[in-house]
Amino acid sequence: MAIFKNKMMIASGILTLLLAGCQSGGETENQAQQDSQVEENTEQSAQEEGQNMHEMHSGSGEVPEGLKEAEDPKFPVGSTAMMHADHMPGMNGVEAKISGAFDTTAYAVTYTPTTGGEPVENHKWVIHEELVDPGEAPLEEGTEVTMNADHMEGMDGATATIDSAEQTTVYMVDFTPKDSDQEVKNHKWLTEDELSAE
Repeated sequence: MAIFKNKMMIASGILTLLLAGCQSGGETENQAQQDSQVEENTEQSAQEEGQNMHEMHSGSGEVPEGLKEAEDPKFPVGSTAMMHADHMPGMNGVEAKISGAFDTTAYAVTYTPTTGGEPVENHKWVIHEELVDPGEAPLEEGTEVTMNADHMEGMDGATATIDSAEQTTVYMVDFTPKDSDQEVKNHKWLTEDELSAE
């Protein structure tokens, strides 16, 4: 009888160990699946964030009232050029198709978005025609202006300080960023010195 009890206890112990092993293996597998799912979701969020950001940099192609088309631009509408600018990720060193060329004054500006958050420093570019009652161009460094542009969220209606001014031809372009397969349409603006022949 004692032998039978011992055998039962041993069998019970082995069964308990086996069940515990299966359970912990299951937990490990579940944990691995959860980790994989979290990683997948993180990658997807980053991708969506990138896509949203590129969508935000696309425009309607409408230009401000009073903006004059360039008569003899270095890069005519319909031509292509290489971009040498990093206004947004995936832009530098990418081919762009010119969708508009205009003669104006381009400003680099610092502003705090109307949506809140940290100030955006040295944003390139806002053009003279995108400012509310700006007066004569070019405006001096340090001048405070109100922007009437929506290149980025929180920009329209924001107060900006002029960091620098450049009288130039500005270009509106279409391109596909290095980090996305989604085309950015009518991106505003690139200056002539941010483009080169291929």
